[in-house]
Amino acid sequence: MSALNAESTAFRSALEAVRAVEPRIADAIAQELTDQRESLKLIASENYASPAVLLAMGNWLSDKYAEGTIGRRFYAGCQNVDTVEAIAVEHGKALFNAPYAYVQPHSGIDANLVAYWAILADRVEAPALAKVQKRNVNDMTDAEWAELRAAFGNQRMLGMSLDAGGHLTHGFRPNISGKMFDQRSYGVDAATGQIDYAALRESAKEFRPLVIVGGYSAYPRKVNFRIMREIADEVGATFMVDMAHFAGLVAGKVFTGDFDPIANAHIVTTTTHKSLRGPRGGAVFCQPELADQVDRGCPMVLGGPLAHVMAAKAVAFAEARRPEFADYAQRIVDNSQALAAGLTSRGATVVSGGTDNHLVLIDVDKYGLTGRQAEQALLDSGIVTNRNAIPQDPNGAWYTSGIRIGTPALTTRGLGTGEMDQIAELMHTVLTSTRAGASKAKFDLDAAVSERVAKQATELLADFPLYPTVDIS
Repeated sequence: MSALNAESTAFRSALEAVRAVEPRIADAIAQELTDQRESLKLIASENYASPAVLLAMGNWLSDKYAEGTIGRRFYAGCQNVDTVEAIAVEHGKALFNAPYAYVQPHSGIDANLVAYWAILADRVEAPALAKVQKRNVNDMTDAEWAELRAAFGNQRMLGMSLDAGGHLTHGFRPNISGKMFDQRSYGVDAATGQIDYAALRESAKEFRPLVIVGGYSAYPRKVNFRIMREIADEVGATFMVDMAHFAGLVAGKVFTGDFDPIANAHIVTTTTHKSLRGPRGGAVFCQPELADQVDRGCPMVLGGPLAHVMAAKAVAFAEARRPEFADYAQRIVDNSQALAAGLTSRGATVVSGGTDNHLVLIDVDKYGLTGRQAEQALLDSGIVTNRNAIPQDPNGAWYTSGIRIGTPALTTRGLGTGEMDQIAELMHTVLTSTRAGASKAKFDLDAAVSERVAKQATELLADFPLYPTVDIS
């Protein structure tokens, strides 16, 4: 049986089984494939997992409870889960050249929480740790959180600000990390849009954080993790990197040396989708001295591990260890830089003047639009992006003044630098044809323009079929 027949048969059969119980769900799944095939997916945090990764998630491993770690479970009959987790760990360690890997986190946020609690538990005495375990965190007031932080030594975190490209889980108040830690942010230089390491060093010396967090969700440049580790060592901080967005560039050896977080940080977290092209999930990589605390992620932070997702992580890690993945990772950056250049040549304002990684951040104020207006106008035209704050954003985090775009997904489909220039032209057409409406969300765009661009987007994608080995019709 050919690969085409095997994969098509597998997905057709799965949909038929679902349709027999709830046809609306089967229809929604099928429609999602159609929509993704026909639209330009430029969301920097999305990708396309392989059929092998997707199929690894849809099986009876989902039925097992397996709290604990390999060989030390709180449930019987976990021998196959042990095998799956051990293989995922094996591939994860080899892929990233990491001394220790923990593949149980269900998401990037979960991975970050595992890391934070591991750092705290490694630093504090047992009575303080017991105190948090006895509290119902959902009922705690700000004053009680302050008291708890004091019990942990009034712990502090220094992380990248949201408008500079940081993430909510890097110590901001709406997230639990902002309650666990007294947080201060570092930003970017106003002139260059890039990290000012001298200013970061001075802030760290003055603030004396327990944790310095590197990594980002909307920063379009490389980060020098060697310098950040030096700063952390100078102030006695644990250096943690959240590489969720750029893990594929690390795995593909595009980021090496000073720019490799595994080689420079005490502890590194990631998602397993995004540029890594695996299932939705998380992982933690750390130095041996933190391994025992990381292993306590379940039950400290996590519920029972999702064995079927760990199976898919193992498959994705194995795929990323193949030589062709390094070529893929480099093409992500080549495409991102080509897209940035194409937009810049057409008059767009690209934050920081360009990109070193998989994402591009555009200031759409130049077009008289908010990020929300631009996002919807592009979506109506078959171009899927997401609005995002930019440094010193006057519109805040909801409406924003920026659009974040990324190239991992379209690179998976095989599009190259020439197609990126065509996409830049399509985006330019939409953004220059859109007029702001009566609110920060409303806009006016001639339907003929959006229909024409959507048609051109579909035509562009025709030569780069998505899941060409899968036919569910």
